[in-house]
Amino acid sequence: MKSLQHIIILLLITVLPQAGIAQTSGFLTGAVKDEQGQPVGFANVALLEASNAKVINGTTADAEGRFQIKSPGKGTYFLRFNFLGYVQLNSEPFEVTGDSFTKDFGSTTLKENAQVLQVVEVQAMRPTIVAYADKMVVNVEGTALAGGSSAYEVLSNSPGVWIDQNGELKLNGKAGVKVMINNKLVHITGKELQNLLQNMSGDNIKELEIITNPSAKYDAEGASGIINISLKQHKETGLNGSLHAGYQYNELNGYTAGAEVNYKKGPWNSFAGFDFAERATFRTNNMKRTFQGQQNSGLNQNLREEGTSTVPTFRIGSDFDLNQQHSIGFLADVSFYNTRNQIKTLAKLTDGNPENDLLIDALNNGRSDNQNSAVNLHYLGKLDTLGTTFSADFDYVRLYSQSDATFVNRLDSLGVPAGVSISRLMYENPNNYDIYAAKADFSKAIGKAGKLELGAKASHVISDNELKFYEETDGKMLPDVKRSNHFIYKENILAAYASFSTVIGSKLSMQAGLRAEQTFAEGNSVTMGQKTNRDYLDLFPTLFVQHSVNDNYQVSYSYNRRVNRPQYSDLNPFIFYIDPYSWVVGNPYLKPQYTNAFSVTQTISQRYNVVVGYAVTKDFITEIPQQNAADKTTYFQQQNVEDMKSINATVIVPVQVLPTWQINNTATGLFHKFTKELDHQMQANEQVTFMLQSNHSIQMPKDVKLEVNAGYQGPMAYGLYHINANWGVDAGLKRSFMDDKLDVSVGITDIFKTKRMAGTIDIDGNKIESDQYRGTQSFKINLRYRFSQGSEFKSGKISMNLDEVNRAGGK
Repeated sequence: MKSLQHIIILLLITVLPQAGIAQTSGFLTGAVKDEQGQPVGFANVALLEASNAKVINGTTADAEGRFQIKSPGKGTYFLRFNFLGYVQLNSEPFEVTGDSFTKDFGSTTLKENAQVLQVVEVQAMRPTIVAYADKMVVNVEGTALAGGSSAYEVLSNSPGVWIDQNGELKLNGKAGVKVMINNKLVHITGKELQNLLQNMSGDNIKELEIITNPSAKYDAEGASGIINISLKQHKETGLNGSLHAGYQYNELNGYTAGAEVNYKKGPWNSFAGFDFAERATFRTNNMKRTFQGQQNSGLNQNLREEGTSTVPTFRIGSDFDLNQQHSIGFLADVSFYNTRNQIKTLAKLTDGNPENDLLIDALNNGRSDNQNSAVNLHYLGKLDTLGTTFSADFDYVRLYSQSDATFVNRLDSLGVPAGVSISRLMYENPNNYDIYAAKADFSKAIGKAGKLELGAKASHVISDNELKFYEETDGKMLPDVKRSNHFIYKENILAAYASFSTVIGSKLSMQAGLRAEQTFAEGNSVTMGQKTNRDYLDLFPTLFVQHSVNDNYQVSYSYNRRVNRPQYSDLNPFIFYIDPYSWVVGNPYLKPQYTNAFSVTQTISQRYNVVVGYAVTKDFITEIPQQNAADKTTYFQQQNVEDMKSINATVIVPVQVLPTWQINNTATGLFHKFTKELDHQMQANEQVTFMLQSNHSIQMPKDVKLEVNAGYQGPMAYGLYHINANWGVDAGLKRSFMDDKLDVSVGITDIFKTKRMAGTIDIDGNKIESDQYRGTQSFKINLRYRFSQGSEFKSGKISMNLDEVNRAGGK
């Protein structure tokens, strides 16, 4: 591995200076906006000869209205801008002096065509999925299935994303997904991240960016990639906002409500939002355990968990333009969520002799009071007119929770008269996290087609977690010192990166970068008097090369190295009690996992995308259960496996069935192989599988939009677990009223109740079979009302026609 790093670093040092010299091709760039200054996403931009108006080249702007066209040969040309519902506009003619000619057209403003808007009856359709060379964009805004859903549910239905048995996000079958919101990293993981996403309204999401091979600019954390959640942002002058309310039924009742308001005047742009949710969840798990050499003995458990979360969330923020070049701003987010849950477990323990059978009736009542707060301060400076920028961010996040639970276990020895015993246990678990992070980024144009990016970041984390366990003795709850602990974890990371992109020749472009991260970490088990220190420096190179073979075929190559550090809670050496025969144990000796990933992306006819990737992960972190045949107990612990090898291939095929019916199909083939040494024996687990997703958007009469999403996940290997296949179908309807100010959407998720997490693990005859269901079948109804004062209300109804959509990936 070290030699590989040295080779890549040498290549970067060799290539970068040469790349800066080999700039022989220029570009025509700019942005398309409307009269309110809002981006006209996916507008058509055509390059024509001035003498005869012959079309030479063209592109479709991205979602933010930005476009880039390779410069043509010498001659005089003009650009033509058009989009459904807007007046066509031609630029002034300009002369191209050679292949290296570069021109920035700045912002081009399109005017609305009022006559067209009055006669258009067929609503144009926005693509659900748009594939680019470096990422996949899932458009969420305005979809029926997003109404009433949480951000967690929206993510779980995205291409390549699935939820494991612990409810954590996985991307292409790999752990280590990092989440960003509006390009800002979310500094929490695990259960805290799940709570954040479950309590965020999916109807506020504009789009998801799935970045499987991030550049050196991004944190190296996140081996499987990054999901950037782009929220809706209002930039119209005046006051505007929305109100929403929803209801959900999934055998239990849930409610959501909220409001967002945005005010822009002069240099100020401020917003505030409030969401309230009462979400009801439940989970069932039927588990069967078989112990080594004891085929007639085992433990069969039937579990049902019900919980209710009450969550008010407040958000405020403001940006102030000091002048045209400099702006500052802040964001603040505070949420309080109180959870109450009850777990009932009925189990039967057998050893082949009916007289020794034992019935276990366990009841677990828990509650958790949480407060999460985050503050961000940011600055953006445009230092010149050539694209030189400098930005800085400071983040502070505080997470606090107070959890407690009581356990009542009734054990009935069937072969013993009056052989009933009852035990009572309880715990208190106060914990908090303080996270500080500061970063700065600098970007500068080099030559005519080069770009240099530099940056640095520092973060400091303190985790203070205490578990106080009690057991009833003689009618009194007395401390259980064996299961109590106090753990403090501190981590400091210093990082710096450099990235350079340029054009090489007329058909090649490249980006190369190197990121360095120095980690200092200390885990202190105060109760045990045990400290674990780590101090290590890592280098993370990245390399991207894009080759435009011709107008109908482009191919991109990428390589990067990334890391997944253990979650703070996994390093905690606590014993978290589940029932008399099950518990979770932390692992303070967990090591980070490192991934080297390669991928090739092919774009054909500017519509179809084929992505092939290969990754090798060392010290992969996964859950390993350990069973004790003597007392029939099992503990679950996160451990490092020796390595994980992964091959994946993704094909994205958009299909137009009718002008009002579009389909986006995504198919991913996967091969995973895991190896782990246990008790001096090498355990291996491998599987070839595939994932399919088909998203249908149908524009029906009376402005009704129908969406159907079907997905299939084949049998999968994950760690030492074998995960069974599952599939599901969701459907939703949406209609707008009152000149598109009021949206009403209804949806049914997991119509056939088939999204189940079932699987097995077998380690030398110690076998666990599990069938888990998380209440994914639900009915939802959601209403959203939008208002605007001080500026003309802008309907989101007209977007684009499907032919323009199909070219969006060919930028």
